[in-house]
Amino acid sequence: MLTAIIDYESGNLHSAQKAFERMARETDAGEVVVTADADVVAHADRLVLPGDGAFPSCMASLKGNSGIYAAMVEAVEVKGRPFLGICVGMQLMASWGREYEDTQGLGWIEGEVTKITPADPTLKVPHMGWNDLVIDHPHPVFDGIKTGDHTYFVHSYHMAVAKPAERLAHVDYAGEVTAVIGRDTMLGMQFHPEKSQTTGLRMIANFLNWRP
Repeated sequence: MLTAIIDYESGNLHSAQKAFERMARETDAGEVVVTADADVVAHADRLVLPGDGAFPSCMASLKGNSGIYAAMVEAVEVKGRPFLGICVGMQLMASWGREYEDTQGLGWIEGEVTKITPADPTLKVPHMGWNDLVIDHPHPVFDGIKTGDHTYFVHSYHMAVAKPAERLAHVDYAGEVTAVIGRDTMLGMQFHPEKSQTTGLRMIANFLNWRP
């Protein structure tokens, strides 16, 4: 079983790699590699797409490596390989990103990535730090996780999903902010599971052992 963390020059992948490798060892979930090789992406059993920065630049970087982009799309859309997007990697799953300029996303989860606008003007954007999850819909990724468990966020934009059933969890930040999305073999986490201690590590392990 091979899990590929896709390296498309969108940020430091060291902490994600260490967390996924640790949980793969602890749960006997196979090998984890960080790769910029389209052939490895094409043949991996599951894929992880991290992302740091702005939606337009991350999408441009991903599409700029046409081999990786095509291999990832085929693996997810045609082969049905389990997929996890993290932070901006989750946002790229949307139909559109509205950060700086309108940018078309992967279109895997219908919705738009828009700026967080807390109802309380004293709350700062970016939304940064720990927040409590509110689970909207059950999913195997939440095995051992409950509403009130907290995860670590760093972001100014979030996904407004078109279909409520595809928002699996949210957090409250003077308004509801999307935290986890998913359908079929696709998952996305707005927070950083690799930085979310026990809760995040459990969700990584759940993804690595998920059999959709």
